[in-house]
Amino acid sequence: MTRVSALLFLLVFCPATAMHAQAPKPGTELKKLSVFVGRWTYEGESKAGPLGPGGKYTGEMTCQMILGGFFLQCQVSGKADGREARLIEIDGYDPVNKSFSCQSYFDDGSTFPRVLTIAGNTWTYVGKLAAAGKEYQYKDNLIFAPDLASATEKAQVSVDGKTWTPFTESKWTKAKPAAKK
Repeated sequence: MTRVSALLFLLVFCPATAMHAQAPKPGTELKKLSVFVGRWTYEGESKAGPLGPGGKYTGEMTCQMILGGFFLQCQVSGKADGREARLIEIDGYDPVNKSFSCQSYFDDGSTFPRVLTIAGNTWTYVGKLAAAGKEYQYKDNLIFAPDLASATEKAQVSVDGKTWTPFTESKWTKAKPAAKK
């Protein structure tokens, strides 16, 4: 091993090993995200408004905790008006700012950042949505049933942040795990 290789090894792997031995564990806030772990189905209706004429949609979402339990990753696929869309969402918690962040990546290359607030069974998402070359303010309330196996969701959009228009209404249902043989 050359002197440069040995130095590179020491600089890269030794600190990583030391950090791994002292690796932090996910905080209790992150456990709140685990309610979405598993497979979910959803159905809903987008409302006629600034983003289009509206219509029915359906889909499914599968989520898992990743990177040592510090993030929730969800893969979503849905259908509306004969079109299909896919996205990946990554949610996490920032302990310094004490806030959840959500970032969705769509199969058309667009992104959708949001901040999430969790109060009991009510999850409130706030962010900006880009569609049809315009940016809209977005807010969404997702309310889980007491058993955490279903939820209802209502989202709104605004052009100016003052006047809000209904955007979507959805029902979510957690799929029951397949019976073990």
